[in-house]
Amino acid sequence: MRRNNLAVFLFAAAMLLTAASAHAAQPKYVFFFLGDGMANAQIQATEAYLTTLNGGSATEAADLLLPENRLNMCRMPVQGMQTTYDAHALMTDSASAGTAFACGIKTRSGIIGMDDTATISYKSVAQLAFESGKRVGVISSVSLDHATPASYYASVANRGYMNSVASQLAATGYEFFGGGGLVSPTGPARAGDTSNDVWALLAANGYTVLQDRESIMALKTAPQSRVVCINPWLQDSAAMPYAIDQPSTNLSLKEMTEVAIACLENSNGRNDNGFFLMVEGGKIDWACHANDAMATIGDMLDFDDAVGVALAFLERHPRETLIVVTGDHETGGMTIGHATTAYTAHYDRLLNQTCSFQYFEENQWADHKAAYSASVCGSWTDPDNLANDAVMLDLMMDTFGLDWASLNDYQKEKLEDAYDRSMCGANNNSVPENKLLYGNYESIVVTITHILNEQASIGWTSYSHTGVPVPVYAAGRDASRFTNFYDNTDIAKKLAQVMDIRQDLPVVK
Repeated sequence: MRRNNLAVFLFAAAMLLTAASAHAAQPKYVFFFLGDGMANAQIQATEAYLTTLNGGSATEAADLLLPENRLNMCRMPVQGMQTTYDAHALMTDSASAGTAFACGIKTRSGIIGMDDTATISYKSVAQLAFESGKRVGVISSVSLDHATPASYYASVANRGYMNSVASQLAATGYEFFGGGGLVSPTGPARAGDTSNDVWALLAANGYTVLQDRESIMALKTAPQSRVVCINPWLQDSAAMPYAIDQPSTNLSLKEMTEVAIACLENSNGRNDNGFFLMVEGGKIDWACHANDAMATIGDMLDFDDAVGVALAFLERHPRETLIVVTGDHETGGMTIGHATTAYTAHYDRLLNQTCSFQYFEENQWADHKAAYSASVCGSWTDPDNLANDAVMLDLMMDTFGLDWASLNDYQKEKLEDAYDRSMCGANNNSVPENKLLYGNYESIVVTITHILNEQASIGWTSYSHTGVPVPVYAAGRDASRFTNFYDNTDIAKKLAQVMDIRQDLPVVK
């Protein structure tokens, strides 16, 4: 009997030791990086550009394979692939994709943190991690109430209810938010939205809002809890500017990640159970929607630099850190190769672009249109309006490196049609032709980027999202869980497992 009792005791002790060892093996620090709109083409284009920028050739394997020409994410040891479709569409949007990553459930486009009937709300892995004692941070280069970051703290039937989303942000208690601003912080963004003063809610819940570089960067040496860090210059829709347009007064995504780590490492009286940090490169997607390869590549590099910050953290905490990097879907139907360039590439053509399509449209183009539209629109049917506009030809050369004299007749014809439509609202094309050629973008601007990208050997098939699978990269503790081919909802479930969240996803709120 005594022997049996001893056996039972030893068995129980062994089980407790096994459980304790398993718990100790869980990563203490978990980073999840999400490149919105990022898939294989965006990654390869960025590495080809980086190779060219570093003096190599995008057509030489020996150059492309040099370590300095590879992205941080591509050098991570574990790789997988995930499907991106949502409950009712092969091409997901960021709300349904974000819900899959955060909550482990398929939903329909436009819905955040809820099922496809918009009647049941679910907790995100960030909320579950927070409830288990981890500190939580959310960073995005777009607005903090946008679909992807919102998926980690909010539940709304319509992603456009951005006042409601921001109100839920204020109630989270998460330690850190950073990047862009808020779209509708003092009233409803649309019918059906709430009408709260989010700034007041943030203050009431103990949050400090910082909106200048000096005070935000000071957090690296004097970290705070419950802080919202908004870049001082927001370019469009309360988002950070494209990296190619970033002023020195702003923080990059890399710098914001460094600040977040400093704040999240500081326990501030809470149990030191580590942290969960989600970082979104949101404007990769916006640049791809507009078919601007250089704006895409600039934000890809900014995003990858932020991944580099996490990898440096992993070196300091090799047994306690997990880093996962992926995209929520591909945007733009970006391709490596074009019908006009066949099997070659000329990424050096991109080196002379000095700003994004957005900046050009709002500044150089806006000024030029105001000065010249009256003289052009009286004769918009003239086939040589652009050819006779020497100032505009200089603008294309100075801003995009696009030399009018070197273009072929078809390229010139496309630019002439786009110029007339942008200047005067009309050209010789049919409505369906214009829709195909320009989407909802400024005709002359998107045509300039199309031709420049084609010269480099980059093509586009869409102004929307596509349905291709997306790569996953992982490094650190438990990274091996992210090998193979799986669904996007599995990422949330894997993250929950590695953070020792005992509930099975999805978890109803």
